[in-house]
Amino acid sequence: MPPQPDQIRLAFTASDRPEAQEARARLSGRYGDHPPSDADVIVALGGDGFMLETLHDHLDSGKPIYGMNRGSVGFLMNDYVEDALLEKIAAAEQASIYPLSMVAIDEAGQTHEALAINEVSLLRQTRQTAKLKLSIDSKVRMGELVCDGVLVATAAGSTAYNLSAHGPIIPITAQALALTPISAFRPRRWRGALLSHTAKVTIDVLEREKRPVSAVADNFEVRNVVQVNIEENRQRRLAMLFDAGHSLEERVLAEQFSG
Repeated sequence: MPPQPDQIRLAFTASDRPEAQEARARLSGRYGDHPPSDADVIVALGGDGFMLETLHDHLDSGKPIYGMNRGSVGFLMNDYVEDALLEKIAAAEQASIYPLSMVAIDEAGQTHEALAINEVSLLRQTRQTAKLKLSIDSKVRMGELVCDGVLVATAAGSTAYNLSAHGPIIPITAQALALTPISAFRPRRWRGALLSHTAKVTIDVLEREKRPVSAVADNFEVRNVVQVNIEENRQRRLAMLFDAGHSLEERVLAEQFSG
């Protein structure tokens, strides 16, 4: 049986924006502020960037995250309220999200691992375009992609950088990943691909001395990579809470009809 509103213990965290810090002080005084380890729900106050930070910080806790917008972009956040907060959280809808695992090998042979909630992107480091080889499940699908970069996005991240790069918006329940080029030069007309969420993507960097490439998993960057392997991590589940009637699935669907 789910806890009653007055039984929900909250832990508040906030970005360094003044409005977020002020909101945390007011809400903590009104509802109490428990250590994250003792809380039932973690409330994140800020924008989408801070929500990603909070999700990363609590990857291993399994605690649901309820965000309220005190930043500039709030696609992943609920509207900010101070009244009846416990009741809103008790009635909230939960979205389960699985991050991407990135394993990147750099030119020194070192292996770097990171998780991405939105996307893993490969980006050129200099004025030279990148040259990349794309393989899906160990089969080469594109021997040479000349571009500014390429990214693999989750459904939750498909409305972020992926959308700005003209990638598809993916419904949360679609169990798919987006493979999207960034300013493709050759083949010029290639717009990317939709992949099964079970796909294992391998990206090899060609002519890497002349055309160095970095790999970024959300905000974790590796420079001078030679190969990057990306796949969904079904062992790590993130829980996000959204106000009733404003679920993440509904937000992603509505985004497809926005101007």
